[in-house]
Amino acid sequence: MAQIELNVTSREASGKGISRKLRAAGQVPAVVYGKGMEPSKISFEPKALEAAISGDAGWNTLLTLRGASELDGKVVVLKDLELHPLRRDMVCADFHAIDLNKKVHFMVPVVAVGQSEGEKMGGTLQVIRHELEVICLPTAVPQAIEINVEALTIGDVVHVEEVVVPEGVEVPFDVNFTVLTVKGHKEEATDGGEAEAEEGVAAEE
Repeated sequence: MAQIELNVTSREASGKGISRKLRAAGQVPAVVYGKGMEPSKISFEPKALEAAISGDAGWNTLLTLRGASELDGKVVVLKDLELHPLRRDMVCADFHAIDLNKKVHFMVPVVAVGQSEGEKMGGTLQVIRHELEVICLPTAVPQAIEINVEALTIGDVVHVEEVVVPEGVEVPFDVNFTVLTVKGHKEEATDGGEAEAEEGVAAEE
């Protein structure tokens, strides 16, 4: 798992006015929270966070905070990031402090590997769940959950209980939901229905 340092600055004051001043100065207001700790207010440079989470791990990148004395060395992950609806600038963020020796919940992207037999027959691969929740140590978070679809044909379905994950990683679920499936072309079904209808009319005539 990627681990990158992020320079931050402690801040005491809060409120819309303070947040606007921070953003005008090129800083983004944020809060660090976690089990057994009081929420801490910080600020950071948006380009630094953008660079930190631009890798394959994305939001699951482990960020080691530097600069704020009470948080120096604390490992966090990005939990929430608000963007301006028009400019898409960072408005504020939330970070979750984690213990590297304790398992945590993460969201990991699903990646289909290969081309299915159903696609070769004209079908379409549909990924129903683009992310899956996993429970594992922060240092063992997979960058993606890969599902080999080469043997799937039209009508085949992969349920969550069939998904294979690395050792030490668990996918929690209460219902055995569908992760991906291969379906036939709607156009073919429609054309077939129209053809049958035309044959029926012809027979009646």
